[in-house]
Amino acid sequence: MTQLTIEEQGISIKMLCSLFGKSRNAWYDNRIRIEKDVLTRDIVLQEVHTIRTELPGVGTRKLHFMLKDILLGHGISAGRDYLFDLLSATGLLVTRRRRRVITTDSNHWMRRYDNLMAFEQITRPEQVWVSDITYLRLNNSFVYLSLITDAYSRQIMGYHLQNDLSAEGCLRALRMAIAKRKTPKLSLTHHSDRGSQYCSKAYVEELNGEIIAISMTKNGDPYENAIAERVNGILKTEFDLERSTGTFEQLKDKLDRTINAYNTLRPHASCDYLTPVQAHQRQGELNKQWKNYNKEKWELRQKQQNALLYSG
Repeated sequence: MTQLTIEEQGISIKMLCSLFGKSRNAWYDNRIRIEKDVLTRDIVLQEVHTIRTELPGVGTRKLHFMLKDILLGHGISAGRDYLFDLLSATGLLVTRRRRRVITTDSNHWMRRYDNLMAFEQITRPEQVWVSDITYLRLNNSFVYLSLITDAYSRQIMGYHLQNDLSAEGCLRALRMAIAKRKTPKLSLTHHSDRGSQYCSKAYVEELNGEIIAISMTKNGDPYENAIAERVNGILKTEFDLERSTGTFEQLKDKLDRTINAYNTLRPHASCDYLTPVQAHQRQGELNKQWKNYNKEKWELRQKQQNALLYSG
């Protein structure tokens, strides 16, 4: 019931407040609080929209981190639960899609290299590069994106998009990464799966010519190349690259913008919430701000089950 309808019915605010045992000040305070809540909601949603213009699929936890200082500038303090509830109520939560196309052909005669990363402690940029190929859907067909990512900073150092799975795409991504090296005199290891592209004569010769050590996964387990797999997922889901329409050239332009936004704007919990470009300027071990939420859920479920067992 609004003030206008109350007045139209000949009922004063004073009468209504006395009916419910409330003061006029309480009624006006509540009205101000409601208006403030609506304004806060609108400001938060506007800032979410601004961030997602550049980072379309960024999730709630990173949004909350990115919004903290922005909202404080508006005099707003919003917790992660508030943001989660707001995004849920407005249909803005990110949903993850899981689908996999085989891009690795490890059934070949070429030499496979040992996994050098099992005990590697990464403490600086350009110490380890991880490489992978992922698919993107363009209209009704697939195109293939070759990526080289710095394992320390998560910065994408090189990339190339092409219509097939030949080694040429990987080579071009590698050459782009090499051209961006800042510390060519320091040791560098290149880590990848055992796909034929990375075992090819041309690719291995390129690495050997730059005195880059070669490391490869032992099995087909994606966890052996987890950083590369994670970057693939970020580009597909958070930046909406998984499915596109238009021409190949339009997708290449979109990819250029996406890589730039990923490198310069997206914070990583595994890098102390620095962007890749910021982390690439650091040295030493970076604080990991992420938690294993799936593990926490599993442990909570186990405790609940044990409690039920012993209570019975």
